[in-house]
Amino acid sequence: MASTTFCLFSSPTALLSNTKTSIACFKPHERALSSSILATRTSIYSNKTSRARPMNLRNGSRGFTCSASSSALPSALLFDCDGVLVDTEKDGHRVSFNDTFSERELGVTWDVDLYGELLKIGGGKERMTAYFNKTGWPAKAPKSEEERKEFIASLHKRKTELFMALIEKKLLPLRPGVAKLIDQALEKGIKVAVCSTSNEKAVSAIVSCLLGPERAEKIKIFAGDVVPRKKPDPAIYVLAASTLGVDPSSCVVVEDSAIGLAAAKAAGMKCIITKSGYTADEDFLNADAVFDFIGDPPEERFDLSFCGSLLEKQYAS
Repeated sequence: MASTTFCLFSSPTALLSNTKTSIACFKPHERALSSSILATRTSIYSNKTSRARPMNLRNGSRGFTCSASSSALPSALLFDCDGVLVDTEKDGHRVSFNDTFSERELGVTWDVDLYGELLKIGGGKERMTAYFNKTGWPAKAPKSEEERKEFIASLHKRKTELFMALIEKKLLPLRPGVAKLIDQALEKGIKVAVCSTSNEKAVSAIVSCLLGPERAEKIKIFAGDVVPRKKPDPAIYVLAASTLGVDPSSCVVVEDSAIGLAAAKAAGMKCIITKSGYTADEDFLNADAVFDFIGDPPEERFDLSFCGSLLEKQYAS
């Protein structure tokens, strides 16, 4: 029988002072719980023993690797793209949108804070449409609904070209631990896919340019308009599971946003959050685990074994 691994706060002092501190992962027989921790946990987590999750590690803190001695592994590891593979939004997509607006002389600029609000809308074309519907369409925009759809599509096409140029120049790096976790999965024969609301060409450019062609040929991409309804709708994750021939309950998703989390959970999948620049303060109550990033040693936060352990183990915060 596999031993159960519990994820606990790194010290009684940290737990008492702030319930959102770094976590350490260790087996029950390796360290006894002090009475003070037990008393605190009893008062805080009474009636919540069925399933809790590791809390997030604060940015910049030295964390502890979460790993479990479990033989279970996911059937598929599914990654969101923007904010998960690469923190692209502020200095990638936003800049490309603004450059497109400038080229077309639309008189529109999305600042950092405004773009953060617009990210609550999944999909670039949907984002522009919602913005113009609320603030008013530019003078150069057509009047009819059908022509406006074509107008938005043309803007998004140009924005994607500009964004891909940034990626091809490798001006935006992979987030820590992404390549490591993908390599661990591929070495074990686990299916890996990227599921994103972004344009398929943009996602493919990120995967190919930043992860390399050898990895890219083994990674399935589901992106853009491959489904009619975008996140938080679960359609893209349901499609991924169906196409890959795996049970949704055996999949582990890595997301960075509340809408991505909602999509993954609605699809019946486990979901780990790795917070990004724009999503640090979002509500991740339903996540199975929350971290600041995946991480490479010596700053590794979790690994493939931890992903597998979510399928069969319970964790106590």
